[in-house]
Amino acid sequence: MRFLTRRSSLGCLATVLVIAAVLAGCGNKEMGEAQPAPPPSPMLLPSVQPTVQPTIQPTVQPTVQPTPTLFVLGPSFDSNLDLRAGPVDVPLELQIPLLKVNAPVLGVGLTSGNVMDAPKGPSGDPVWYTAFWYRGSGIPGEPGTATFAGHVNNPLGKPEIFAHLQDLHPGDLIIVHVKNTTIDIRFIVDQIKVYSIQEASDPAVLTQIFGAGPVSGTGPQPALDDLSHLTLITCAGGIVKGQFDHRTVVYATRSQ
Repeated sequence: MRFLTRRSSLGCLATVLVIAAVLAGCGNKEMGEAQPAPPPSPMLLPSVQPTVQPTIQPTVQPTVQPTPTLFVLGPSFDSNLDLRAGPVDVPLELQIPLLKVNAPVLGVGLTSGNVMDAPKGPSGDPVWYTAFWYRGSGIPGEPGTATFAGHVNNPLGKPEIFAHLQDLHPGDLIIVHVKNTTIDIRFIVDQIKVYSIQEASDPAVLTQIFGAGPVSGTGPQPALDDLSHLTLITCAGGIVKGQFDHRTVVYATRSQ
């Protein structure tokens, strides 16, 4: 109940959410450094209403009970934090065994351009090897969709946390570990998709990436199947007019 109540307060911001298939940046160039592929530029999309409203309760109960929010985000997490506020630490680690990824997590909101934040820094800054959980999406492990982003390269063009995301396959394991506990929230990859910018701008695709709530402006909603889903997203493809022209998206569902 706490999950649904506290997320409803974000509705007014979610209505102007234009995170779509873009991030605030997947890498950048700095003065005097080698220039990697340029980052994507923000792309604005209007908010849209989903064609299906999750008002009907499924007849089949999930086989996995979600981990209580208290244990996932910890008592120090401000459930009323504005999406316009800067990144905040959350007691989570994102682990992808196949890719040897074991990364800390920041909770991020929206930039001034109304895109999902993907913090950057100078070369060597640990932010390049950090996963970003969008605070306007679902809480990992609860019914709904939790969306994580990560950089594909750093300012020098060196591959970073999500550089090899496309190498995952259905059946591979993704873990959201709760720090200072033995809790591992395990997800199994369902599919890996590579979208063009145009394809990823489709409302149906946006709803799949972020869940119906952040796209429709109602705040995070339970999934229609009442299961816990995880989405990973990063930049991909070539450079067209100064931005990556594709997005790699991994969809996963919580396992037992």
